[in-house]
This record gives sequence, structure tokens and C-alpha cells, in this order.
Amino acid sequence: MNKRQFRSDDPERQQWQDPERILTSIGVAPGKVFIDVGCGDGYFALPAARRVRPRGNVYAVDIDAAAVKRLQEQVTREGLDNLFSEVGEAEETLFCEGCADFVFFGIDLHDFRDPAKVLLNAKKMLRPHGYLIDLDWKDQTMEFGPPLQKRFSIDKARHLIESAGFTLASVSDAGPFHYLIIASP
Repeated sequence: MNKRQFRSDDPERQQWQDPERILTSIGVAPGKVFIDVGCGDGYFALPAARRVRPRGNVYAVDIDAAAVKRLQEQVTREGLDNLFSEVGEAEETLFCEGCADFVFFGIDLHDFRDPAKVLLNAKKMLRPHGYLIDLDWKDQTMEFGPPLQKRFSIDKARHLIESAGFTLASVSDAGPFHYLIIASP
């Protein structure tokens, strides 16, 4: 399978994964704190930072230094003083304890070395009434995205999330290629 990488400025991606629609559907609003784990070059982090202004913040981490650099350059261009990004492993990242309204995994939970540890970190970062958001690839053959054997089925993702101590709030379809799981600590 050909794995195509989509950047945040890719207009084709907007056709099948609209970040504004997804952020609206999960309730990202002014004053909220949004943590994007595996942020890449900011496909979700940038619109989230625009939405949570003026009092909200976005924290973003990714292992890909080049992607984080592109994100930081865009943050500077837009003057988004409420988006803080860093290069690092999700397994070793804990931005805060009990500060986040949302901890977001945008098509990447299956990529982490230790997804269980990443989920436990997410639980520590969330406020008691916050939400874990897992947007991920459906487990079906497609022309792009990760290989089928690497993808998490909804059942596998649900099991991992519940095993980390979360309660599922909803599981829904998020377009032709993805599902969306919302859970609370």
C-alpha cells in the first residue's frame, strides 16, 4: 500500500477531513485548553488555536521535528501566541495535570510505541469533565493511510481507551475514512 503523507495545507485532505467541522462537533470553543498529541504540522492544532482565543490555549507535540518547525513557522506568521508546540514522544509528554478540556489524537493513536502509556498521560492531563478524542482510520483497505494491519479497529481502540480508565461517551462515523471516539476520564 502506498502511504501518502498529507500536510496541513493539502486541499485534497480538506475534502474528506474538515478540521473545522470536527472541532465544532467535539465542542472546541473560546477559553478551552486543547492538547494535540501527534500534531504533525498543525492540521488540527492551528484551527483549534484560532477557536480557543482569546483566553484558551493549545499545546501540541510531535516526534517529527520538521513538522513541528512548519507548525511553529505558521504560528509566527499568524501571531498565534496561544499555541505552544514541542518535539517529543507522546509517551514522555505530560504538558500539565488536570488542565485540559480536550486531549486529541488525530489519526495517530495506532502510531505510538506504547498507546496504553499515551492514554494514561492523556488521562492525567484532562480535567475531570474533559474529553479524550480519538479520530482514527477505519480498518478497511484504502489507497492511502497506514497499512491495514497497523490500523486500530473501533473495538481495539475502545478496549485500549476503556483499559486506561476512560468511559466512552460516543463512537461515530467521521467521514469516509475515519471514526471518532469521544471518552471521558
